[in-house]
Amino acid sequence: MGMRVADGVEAFLSHLAVERGSSANTLRSYTTDLGRYVTHLQGRGIDDLAAVAESDVSDFVVALRSGEAPLAASSAARALAAVRGLHRFATRDGLVPVDVARAVAPPALPRRLPKALTIDQVDQLLAGCVGDGPTGLRDRALLELLYSTGARISEAVGLDLDDLDPGSRTVLLRGKGGKHRIVPVGRPALAALDAYLVRARPDLAAKGRGTPALLLNARGARLSRQSAWHALRTAADVAGLDPTTVSPHTLRHCFATHLLAGGADVRVVQELLGHASVATTQIYTHITVDALREVYATAHPRALGSGPGRAGRTGRNGHRSRPSR
Repeated sequence: MGMRVADGVEAFLSHLAVERGSSANTLRSYTTDLGRYVTHLQGRGIDDLAAVAESDVSDFVVALRSGEAPLAASSAARALAAVRGLHRFATRDGLVPVDVARAVAPPALPRRLPKALTIDQVDQLLAGCVGDGPTGLRDRALLELLYSTGARISEAVGLDLDDLDPGSRTVLLRGKGGKHRIVPVGRPALAALDAYLVRARPDLAAKGRGTPALLLNARGARLSRQSAWHALRTAADVAGLDPTTVSPHTLRHCFATHLLAGGADVRVVQELLGHASVATTQIYTHITVDALREVYATAHPRALGSGPGRAGRTGRNGHRSRPSR
């Protein structure tokens, strides 16, 4: 008998934590998904990693999408990614002879465009951060920073004081997979951060034990993602925005969409967002194209396809004039 499935999972998770430096959130997700996989195989009487067949993996995906509590396609795809990672690791380390999960395809994902607010709505959202108290100033700095840099919430709360360089107007963001990137910070965000650092952070820091974190909670410790998300929702409520239009990634989506709508090159936006592939960034170009199509439909004389007569303008005598050449 070769390696037990449960032992292979434990070795794989250890590899992710120690050698790959995966985040705690990734490890939690993989632990949950691979726990489901172990249970699935045990139900089939499979305990040996080398005894797993391709059909066992594909049936696992089917089981996730059916039953009493079916998972969404995105969640099932994430679980399959964990399983494929496990088998790839086991094959590379010689624990099994063949990668049986390699050819198993994830369930088709519905194509969803990220929701983005208009520029006026973003102004409305930022105006929802009211109050001159420490937490009010902190929340304003947080939201301004998210919109100015396109940072993920986890990246923003992970910032330390030394990561912000007001002189060069940049911030160092630590992205997924341990990849770092330097992103410009706009003047309104810098002004909000300066107000927070001067008038709020010292009071918050006095309640804690000392931390290099840039953004602090009411106890003087590093602000959590959950608290940052709560600040965003609170600002949206105060601003009177529809809660369905606000998510943890709202300001990141707005950052990308508004840059592209303003003429920024998609590869520049890719670098600013920290996307490994430009294909991930290009989903935002669909939103921009929709906006351009709407402008075209209302502005171009032939956009509605109502015949050649619409191409010209009506003169004073009521006749159409020829378009100038």
